[in-house]
Amino acid sequence: MGKRFNITGTCIPEKHYMADTSQKISETIRLIEQDSYFTINRARQYGKTTILLLLWKQLKDNYIIISISFEGLGSEAFSTEDAFTRRFCARAAGSLKRAGYPQGIQKFWEPSPQAENLDTLKDRIASFCEQAGREVLLFIDEIDKSCNNQMFLNFLGILRELYLERAMGAVTFKSVILAGVYDIKNLKLKIRPNEEQKYNSPWNIAIDFSVDMNLAVPEILSMLMEYQDSRKIQIDAKMAAHEIYRYTGGYPFLVSLVCLWLDERLPHAPGTAECWTKEGIHAAIREILKTTYTLFDDIIKNIENNPTFRTLIEAILLEGSQIPYTLSNPQINLGTAFGIITEADGICKIANIIFETYIYDHLIAAKLMERKILPVPRSQFITKTGTLDMNAILEKFQQFMKAEYSIQDRTFLETQGRLLFLAFLKPIINGTGHYAVEPETRDNTRMDIAVFYGMKEYILELKIWHGPKQFYEGISQLASYMDHRGQTEGWMLTFCFQKNYEELSAAFNREITGLPGKKIYSVII
Repeated sequence: MGKRFNITGTCIPEKHYMADTSQKISETIRLIEQDSYFTINRARQYGKTTILLLLWKQLKDNYIIISISFEGLGSEAFSTEDAFTRRFCARAAGSLKRAGYPQGIQKFWEPSPQAENLDTLKDRIASFCEQAGREVLLFIDEIDKSCNNQMFLNFLGILRELYLERAMGAVTFKSVILAGVYDIKNLKLKIRPNEEQKYNSPWNIAIDFSVDMNLAVPEILSMLMEYQDSRKIQIDAKMAAHEIYRYTGGYPFLVSLVCLWLDERLPHAPGTAECWTKEGIHAAIREILKTTYTLFDDIIKNIENNPTFRTLIEAILLEGSQIPYTLSNPQINLGTAFGIITEADGICKIANIIFETYIYDHLIAAKLMERKILPVPRSQFITKTGTLDMNAILEKFQQFMKAEYSIQDRTFLETQGRLLFLAFLKPIINGTGHYAVEPETRDNTRMDIAVFYGMKEYILELKIWHGPKQFYEGISQLASYMDHRGQTEGWMLTFCFQKNYEELSAAFNREITGLPGKKIYSVII
């Protein structure tokens, strides 16, 4: 059976199409060679387990590697020192057995008939590393399953003691890698319900893991080239890599998910060269946004279960707030841990367009449930050739806003107007089209939106009226964005809260002239 794109569990080079992450592996090996202890803390489905496997494959001939997971360890394993030590030793022995190390090495980890404790575990680690004949590495995956647990912190404490005792000649693990969602160095621990939360400290020996685990365009391209050669089809792999990166931000799960849809799941001729076009990629993303995945469920759960975090997300998306990126802020730290928020030029932004659109869709659904926006018949906005009549859509939205809102609603509309427009638009394009907000252009004065319907792309800019000078600056910005997207037709939707609204609407509600090779239509609301 041939390779396929994988979105579940560990990616295996022999079975799955994989990006060439050799540079990331080399950077991580460099940390190991420097005797570093560190945590690979990234969001779910970010390739943490896969990178541990690739490290194991590359280093197993030069080092003895104990590679275990705390997945499924159970709370009983942390109930006593004896229980924890025996469970840890059993998993260490199992790891060495699977790797094919001599039986004598495996037996070293057999538990004693006497009661075990963390001191005996510390002695066992030191003795094993001293007698192993090679330097020893320890990899522990899924540490989130147990990190909010005092026994786990005590275990980190003995690793720290051994690490510090190396200066006095003690022998221990050359390098320890923990993998999980949270940064163990900054984890808050609460042992009993009435106990004050406190920061743990045993892992302050660890260095920061700064390797960028997002897949860059060349890395995505390497995977597509392998796919192209394997399937013996000709695709524009460079274009596809750039377009997939544009929507996913290089989030490994999302990259593989888009590729999987293109190869196996599109309704029409999946896996053919015709699917690996811009239109095919847009179709795959449209279908993905209609589907639920655990990763998406987690995003919505974190927004709905944390009002303060929801306020942060809405400020970024709806108000275009330029919020400084600092991990000392608990909500920004949470968003970063779950892969929802990232940093761009010191400012918080949503990690990728797919996440962003999924959140918009969730907010839109809530807005539609309020029943103030009633879906309008799609047919009146579709031309005889099957394209969108964007002018008609904006005119109808203008009528809706005039009927439902007044200038007294300014405070509400300044933050919610963009969402209202997307909520109005979504039912019209749903099923056949989708939209994407351009993250690089969104601030508190403007927002660029690309709408995809059928084979055509429609470029819109949403603004708040701040006078003629700013209006024409917005026209220039829209024209520049149209050039970036290769479009000659665009639309400007401006929310106006001036008392002379009617006069401004009459003057600026028109097609903008004087733009060679471009048509821009302006609608004032």
